[in-house]
Amino acid sequence: MKCHYCDRDAAYAAEKDGIKVGLCEQHFRTQVEALADSEELAAIREQIDIDRTE
Repeated sequence: MKCHYCDRDAAYAAEKDGIKVGLCEQHFRTQVEALADSEELAAIREQIDIDRTE
């Protein structure tokens, strides 16, 4: 399987409703970083009230 964004081999794949999408390592990291900075994730964190122990 190839990356959805480029021609590299996919390192990760996700499937939903019979549609499978792959991402190479670089594009996977890019997507995770974008998600980490998103308001949607911040809202989810507030809803589930995540507590971290450090």
